Amino acid sequence: MLKVGVFGAGHLGKIHIAQWQQISGIQLVGFFDPDNAQATSVSRDLGVQRFEDMNELLSIIDVADIVSPTTTHYDIAKRCLLAGKHLFIEKPLANTLEQGLELINLVKESNVKCQVGHVERYNPAFVALADQELQPMFIEAHRLAQFNPRGTDVSVILDLMIHDIDIVLSMVKSPVKRISASGVAVLSETADIANARIEFDNGCVANLTSSRISLKKMRKMRIFQRDAYIGVDFLDKKTEVIRLKDGDSTEEMLDLPIDLPNGERKIISVSMPEIESTNAIKAELAEFISSIQNDKPTRVTAYDGYQAMDVAHQVLKKMSLHNEAHNV
Repeated sequence: MLKVGVFGAGHLGKIHIAQWQQISGIQLVGFFDPDNAQATSVSRDLGVQRFEDMNELLSIIDVADIVSPTTTHYDIAKRCLLAGKHLFIEKPLANTLEQGLELINLVKESNVKCQVGHVERYNPAFVALADQELQPMFIEAHRLAQFNPRGTDVSVILDLMIHDIDIVLSMVKSPVKRISASGVAVLSETADIANARIEFDNGCVANLTSSRISLKKMRKMRIFQRDAYIGVDFLDKKTEVIRLKDGDSTEEMLDLPIDLPNGERKIISVSMPEIESTNAIKAELAEFISSIQNDKPTRVTAYDGYQAMDVAHQVLKKMSLHNEAHNV
């Protein structure tokens, strides 16, 4: 039985601990968090052992789950990898690209499983597209959140937009060609609202907007490709697929025949894939354990996490240059 230890018991860390308690085939040994008040509360509320010495916890586990602040990811992950522990690490992978690159190399050298917590890959609305042929040529995403002081130590790019960057990179199998971006710091010291345009070598364009100062929440993505439109609502867990098909006979109630100017008849086929009710965090943690037990690749590798970081940092750089040019 794999022994798991959690590093970090803040808002998300507490959620991870609660999910680990529901996953079979593992033993949750305990957690480490230097904040006494927070750690005492979590230990009491969830009935899990708190370790005051990080090395003590590290010495008795097989799997480390890092849910601490981003600035601490590198130091904790390096200790875990040098000790040969399998590693689940929340997004972003590290605080800097140099740190991320070193962690990738350590994962290879340690010969362990590593997964980065880009949880939207496990969102039921996105998972519902698994059997769809995705060849996007234009993607538009809006990820809006209400203001919360927690997390404002980093830009909205690394806080929110990185989710959509990872999803886009997982679908568009092409190198990034060009990035342009702009953003504004409204309530914090870093950008609170931003827009990025990412162009790929294959012609695909992704237009991403993220805000953490909105009045209402929104997490939607629209995907356009040849003969198809796909809408994904990550928040309300809804997915719709609209395709243009040949022929003149309708198969579904929502199918609609149309006559094109060239005389062809097409069918607008509307489908609503069945959405399975699952907890995305529990699903990603359980699949990570399965990848260890069955020696299979993880769905979101350390390199995937690094790629998302790389593009996010390029967006930050372009945003900074844009603001300097316009004296924002």
